[in-house]
Amino acid sequence: MPDDTTVLDAARIGGIYLESPCNGNGTCGKCLVEANAQTVLACKTKITQNTQIKTIVSRSENLTMQIISGGFSFDYPLKPLYPDGYGLIVDIGTTTLVVSLINLATGSAECTESLLNPQTQYAQDVLSRIHFAGEEGGLRKMYDALISALNETIVQMTSKLGIKPEDIKDAVYSGNTTMLHLAAIKDPSPLGKYPYIPALTGGEYIEPGQLKIGGRVYLPPIISAYVGADVTSGILASGLADAPQATLFIDVGTNGELVLAKDRKLIATSTAAGPAFEGMNISQGKRASNGAIESFHFNEDSTYEYGVIGGGEADGICGSGLLDIVAELARTGRITKTGRFADKSRIFQITENTAITQDDIRQVQLAKGAIRTGIDAMLQRLGLAANDIERVEIAGSFGYHISERSLLDLKMLPEEFTGKVHFVGNTSHSGAAAFLLNTDFRTKMESTVEEIEKLELSNDDNFQKLFVASLGF
Repeated sequence: MPDDTTVLDAARIGGIYLESPCNGNGTCGKCLVEANAQTVLACKTKITQNTQIKTIVSRSENLTMQIISGGFSFDYPLKPLYPDGYGLIVDIGTTTLVVSLINLATGSAECTESLLNPQTQYAQDVLSRIHFAGEEGGLRKMYDALISALNETIVQMTSKLGIKPEDIKDAVYSGNTTMLHLAAIKDPSPLGKYPYIPALTGGEYIEPGQLKIGGRVYLPPIISAYVGADVTSGILASGLADAPQATLFIDVGTNGELVLAKDRKLIATSTAAGPAFEGMNISQGKRASNGAIESFHFNEDSTYEYGVIGGGEADGICGSGLLDIVAELARTGRITKTGRFADKSRIFQITENTAITQDDIRQVQLAKGAIRTGIDAMLQRLGLAANDIERVEIAGSFGYHISERSLLDLKMLPEEFTGKVHFVGNTSHSGAAAFLLNTDFRTKMESTVEEIEKLELSNDDNFQKLFVASLGF
């Protein structure tokens, strides 16, 4: 082993999972280990002959993560590619994976498993993964990590049902554009530089490669470099292309993806919201797992209440809790419109072990500002006012935990959206099921995607003005 090998390097070589969202840059503080009786960062600690790693400091959040597998869908006739046997759908999220084994004859999900996307050990967000994939061996590492996790899950599910992996005759991957590139072992580097042309466009079949199944994998059509097949699945599941009323669809995550439907015309865009919604880049942030504060509310007497996932003592704050806290601080005037603490402090202490800092609030401002900018830019493009929108659909696991009021108090959504917000769950997953169970949707959505107008915010003349205006509370 080379002399400059770090504990993080050694863990990766040995197949041991250590979370490092910043990919070993030493900035996230998440890869804590106990080395020679001292708590240190694994990415900054070199392995020596006398190094003893006794305990990995872990809050076991990967074992208790709250992952939403279900999403809104609709009734449709069964028309699978193979009328007998089993099919597989894999929702490949940036942070999580949702895998379902479907009986193709009945359309029922016989088994569903949710887990952490193992690629997070190398890079947290989309741009970081594109960069990591460009390093020597990086693409192969991320592909192998994903396929290994999927194969392990497939073996567990098929064993539970008493069938073989080879009995899986058809499969569908749903995910953002970068995730599909990594799953198909395609170089995503072009997605990180202008003119952002994907190496694959979806609406195609790929061979299973190392995936232990008996059929090919279908990739739904991709809308653009940063509006992926997960949104295509969401459009299908929610019936957005045929919506009778002006409807805004928002998939909230590290990469916010938005589609606006009006008179059967669709316009799509994406925003780099960053990982704050996942509890990352936050001083005491964590994923939605046991110990995370997931909700927060000030009472009229200035006391406050909060909910902790799993009950017990709080040891961190997940995305929904973070937004609730900041929204309540804004609503009650404890932070100003510019995001500063009104009492000039730099921190709001919630419990003895959890607090939110001024820097955390700035991360929320950037994330919510990115989403609001996308909304306002699309409204302008179609010549609509916020009040013209009759329905707002929030998709994704994050959206399932947050309240409409918090989104409005944060000014992430215009006040005119009051009473119009609907949380539709994991439509990437439910849309993928529709692609699997009725092959007519594959052709239909390929045509639909071709007609979608793509709005590139970085090319919008008003982008900077809109973004600055969206930062206030």
